[in-house]
Amino acid sequence: MKVTVTGATGMLGAALVSALRDRGDEVTALSRDAARARERLGADVRARSWADPKREAPPAEALAGQDGVVHLLGEPIAQRWNEDAKREIRDSRVLTTRNLVAALRDLEPERRPAVLVSQSGTNRYGARGDERVDESAGEPGPDAADFLTGVCVEWEREARAAEELGLRVAITRCGVVLSPDGGALEKMLPPFRLGIGGPVAGGRQYVPWIHTDDVVGGLMFCLDTAAASGPINVTAPGPVTNAELSKALGRVLGRPAIAPVPGLAVKALYGEMAVLVTEGVRAVPRRLEELGYRFARPDLEGALRAATGR
Repeated sequence: MKVTVTGATGMLGAALVSALRDRGDEVTALSRDAARARERLGADVRARSWADPKREAPPAEALAGQDGVVHLLGEPIAQRWNEDAKREIRDSRVLTTRNLVAALRDLEPERRPAVLVSQSGTNRYGARGDERVDESAGEPGPDAADFLTGVCVEWEREARAAEELGLRVAITRCGVVLSPDGGALEKMLPPFRLGIGGPVAGGRQYVPWIHTDDVVGGLMFCLDTAAASGPINVTAPGPVTNAELSKALGRVLGRPAIAPVPGLAVKALYGEMAVLVTEGVRAVPRRLEELGYRFARPDLEGALRAATGR
């Protein structure tokens, strides 16, 4: 399979490129710095420059004749949000997706890829308490004014415009990624290793977690599976509360996990970005399971041990 990956040098992108190469696919990486992408990803990866994704379309040669595109580009959301940061978080998703679809539109129909797998997030659903939320949930929940919910709505709308071009479009709504190479777990580990970790803001909010192996597995499954289209939750089958996640991480690290972290303290530290940990959604992967995806790491404690090397 010939696959183009955007965001290929990021945490998930690099893992996906490695997995695609391992199974013999021909990978093209779109990156602001093609030389750095080749250095990081390997000489057999065809790297092409997309110097300003928010303002220009990617080069046609990176898309023409490919079988599929996986679009992972986006500014990290785990940072303190000021107006500039929020603008970058939104534009790096919405505008780059718009420009990507514009480039696909400009290709001759017979040269277009057959499938676009475009990343999104479970933030799309808004805060929904204890409700089990699958892809049939429809419009965002009562917290529809939430910044990330709005970003996801716009982001997905731009990606689904590729359906008008005849592409199969899968929107992968990804949960909280447990990875040995960064992400949410990287920020959680220091206080837990010191024995001062614990549930945040009461701990009742749900965490739709997933291990990196299953993010990559889910993305590849969506590339390969003709019936995979529309929104698809890329989350583990068993979402847990923040308190349950804290206890499991404490067990894995052999540290107590009973020090509560007040929501007001998190908001004082992180500002508006605190909603990432003080609110949650009980998202479940109904479509992946219906389509036959087999999770590599469905168990939380096993996933945490793999991600932490414990």
